[in-house]
Amino acid sequence: MNQLYHRTLDFASRQVRALVERDPDFYPMYTDRGRWRHELPSWTSWCDGFLPGIMWILCARGDSSWRAPAERYTRRLAPRQFDRGVHDLGFLFMSTYGRWYALAHEPALNSVLIQAGRTLAMRFREKGAYLHSFLGENSLFIDIMMNVGIVFYASRQTGDRELFDVAVRHSLTTRRVLVRGDGSTAHEGLFDAHTGEFLGQSTQQGYRGDSCWSRGLAWAIYGFGTVYGYTRDQRFLRTAQACAAYYLGNTPADGVPLWDFDAPPASRDLLDTSAAAIAASGLFQLATLADDRSKGAYYQEMAERILTSLCAHHSAEGDPAWEGILKGGVYHLHKGLGVNESVMWGDYFFVEALDRALRNVSNPA
Repeated sequence: MNQLYHRTLDFASRQVRALVERDPDFYPMYTDRGRWRHELPSWTSWCDGFLPGIMWILCARGDSSWRAPAERYTRRLAPRQFDRGVHDLGFLFMSTYGRWYALAHEPALNSVLIQAGRTLAMRFREKGAYLHSFLGENSLFIDIMMNVGIVFYASRQTGDRELFDVAVRHSLTTRRVLVRGDGSTAHEGLFDAHTGEFLGQSTQQGYRGDSCWSRGLAWAIYGFGTVYGYTRDQRFLRTAQACAAYYLGNTPADGVPLWDFDAPPASRDLLDTSAAAIAASGLFQLATLADDRSKGAYYQEMAERILTSLCAHHSAEGDPAWEGILKGGVYHLHKGLGVNESVMWGDYFFVEALDRALRNVSNPA
């Protein structure tokens, strides 16, 4: 297994190297027939941190040849620390400036992270107590649980209690309105923007408002685990564990789910490997956070099972025409974007999970 992970990580490095050399300074989102460069739309701009994020992971593993391109791709994102148009600043900056700062400890890098956290916090709606999505002030996405960490980070770095309160209140609202009693999740919550009243669950990318979109559930496993890491509030750990239980109880033995757990018959053969990669990395994280050793070992085992399946059955290795790392990802089925393709977040969290697995082997608890 260790050998398989190393081999797959080496393949990932070669794929990213080829992309950077073939198309310098391009930030891809999803492939079309295996190719990153195409003219299809992006819907929103949220993925630019993932390619340099992979470079930073490889750099931190000891390959210094990645330092220069990682810095170049990361610096170009700096203006977006002030971007009020997206709810994805955690994706953009924790994967890039966060990893860079962990290696270099330069105050200027930390300042970018703090500003990005402050900018994201400006999306907070007092009426309703949530950070609203890019779609509008009445919309809350489960995806924001993967981004709220940068608000916690900014609070920790500055001692700003208001930022901490915003992040906690958003997380509690998401827990209340998007996480169901069985641990499944909705993609979107809709509010009355004037009163803050919660109106109901909806979706943009899942099958239905009352279904469980698999990538959203994976975001919840990982995101609530991250929030527990910042707060040590048991409510968030219990939520992450409930979402993990639903995920693991409703996927095949290999841990790679359908694109939506409630997908209709017409699309019940469509998997989403990006959801599996996110879940694997989130489970590796949860293994370190669990307050019970046996439960931590279980999450570790399940994360390795998912990761091994992705390496053995869904890697693009062996297909020289394919430019991504992980096949079988799904971006937006309803819009016909990135369906059964490589997706940049899938590649990033796949590489992150490989790195986590190999670090666990090198540094067992």
